[in-house]
Amino acid sequence: MTDAVEVTEEKLGIFARVGLFYRQVLSELKKVVWPTKNMLVTYTAVVLVFVTFIIAVVSLIDFVLTKIVFWVFG
Repeated sequence: MTDAVEVTEEKLGIFARVGLFYRQVLSELKKVVWPTKNMLVTYTAVVLVFVTFIIAVVSLIDFVLTKIVFWVFG
């Protein structure tokens, strides 16, 4: 932060600083590009398919390694 901002924030009371914080949060939220319903459904489906695929791959690797360990160590 610059010195001017630090001095301004030091002069503000606790309630003024909280108010400033919430005004800044709302200002930033106005800049957010919110996804459409179609984008949200598509991205959710992609994530679920990807996670299911990764679970299947890890399970297969675990199964194979388990079989190898039991084969080696009896």
